[in-house]
Amino acid sequence: MPRLSAILLTVAALVLAGCGYHPMYGSSATSPGVAGSLAAISIPEASDRPGQLIRNELISSMQSGRGEEKYLLNLTTTVADNGVIQKKQPAVTRQAILITTSYELIDRSNGKVLTKGTTFSRVPYDVIRQPFADLQAQKDATERAAREVGADIRTRLAAFFARQSQSS
Repeated sequence: MPRLSAILLTVAALVLAGCGYHPMYGSSATSPGVAGSLAAISIPEASDRPGQLIRNELISSMQSGRGEEKYLLNLTTTVADNGVIQKKQPAVTRQAILITTSYELIDRSNGKVLTKGTTFSRVPYDVIRQPFADLQAQKDATERAAREVGADIRTRLAAFFARQSQSS
């Protein structure tokens, strides 16, 4: 049985190699690839904490601002804290942080919007009526939602640049 799986894996690798498959984040001697394009994005400072968290996630994961800044990524973030479950007994309430972010990728050379979209993340947390614990739970939920939104935006931008490099 292990021999059969090795043969199937080899056949799959040959089929993928024959169809022109290449890794999305790969680069070549002639092109920096998707990673190079992501690094060429500048992101303006955010005015609120969730926006700052999303910006930090994007800068960290894309290595943004490490090369020539060819693109500008504008982010607009809204945050809502909604009740999910309200129970009288026990004294626990379930809340959820909802972060919604719209983004626009702009080509700095001509000011044209290259791609845009909206993404969100909803992360629940418990309110147990202990001030410090409740504040920390809300903070952790906000940070987790911001990381998820940042990761989704990065993935969408990487897919956009991968499509661009395949069509050119």
